[in-house]
Amino acid sequence: MTEPANLLHAAARTIALETQAIKDLEQLLDHNFVRACELILSCTGRVVVTGMGKSGHIGRKIAATLASTGTPAFFVHPGEASHGDMGMITANDVVIALSNSGKTEEVITLLPLIKRLAAPLISMTGNPASTLSQAADANLNVAVKEEACPLGLAPTSSTTAALVMGDALAVALLEARGFSAEDFAFSHPGGALGRRLLLKVKELMHVGERLPQVTLDASLRDTLLEITAKGMGMTAVVNPDGILAGIFTDGDLRRTLDQQLDLQSTSISQIMTRNARTASEEMLAAEALHMMEEFKINGLIVVDDDNRPVGAINMHDLLRAGVI
Repeated sequence: MTEPANLLHAAARTIALETQAIKDLEQLLDHNFVRACELILSCTGRVVVTGMGKSGHIGRKIAATLASTGTPAFFVHPGEASHGDMGMITANDVVIALSNSGKTEEVITLLPLIKRLAAPLISMTGNPASTLSQAADANLNVAVKEEACPLGLAPTSSTTAALVMGDALAVALLEARGFSAEDFAFSHPGGALGRRLLLKVKELMHVGERLPQVTLDASLRDTLLEITAKGMGMTAVVNPDGILAGIFTDGDLRRTLDQQLDLQSTSISQIMTRNARTASEEMLAAEALHMMEEFKINGLIVVDDDNRPVGAINMHDLLRAGVI
């Protein structure tokens, strides 16, 4: 029976070797990476990723990551490409071909066809002197010193390096395109992620009679009644023109308890918080959440371009909507 210590040692060795392979990648970044980014950024078609075996599995992930971060991409199996799927590739596309050896027969077979189309080719190999690397317009070097597999047979460190290089490419392109969280959301409309990124404040905020609001001359007593009636733990305070002058929250109330203020005679204008944080209707709910977390507040008054309250939103609204 295998000793537990041996199992843990094998796992630790694997992690160490693959970690080192990732660290070594930084030294392999050069003008070829820049060239690859330029080719993809100028592409008027799509990025077509291809690879055989384990490289193919990594290629599928790279294509999926590119597609979800602003670079239209899909995967084509090299074997299927030789039997009809080559028609999926056009001259307007950019091809990314993965092969650790740079000699994979099914991938090499496609090279004359890709060249005939005049589609730019980016290779991702562990052998810069290989046939695939030499044929490419840009070669992303993912060479590793040692596979984690003790036999040196199963792709381990090499596939990890290729995966990370693919992520590096996708993130560099994402930043170059100015890809935003909202752009990302349109690629992920389902489930909690879509809700978190697509919902806007205007879809969740309390409006009309549900909006807590008092005037500057309201007493502390009347303000507390408004907060209780609307159940949001806060209220907007507006001037005679309806413009936001301040905000009063449950937290403000706790801070005023020691002052022994008279509920009836104390005007809310004396103790409200001025220059409060506000939100806009078009703000993403995720942005509102970030603001609340950053400033340690539980709610926001939503104002229009004239700084007039049009709604209110709090943590409970974000929680119910699945944003949190």
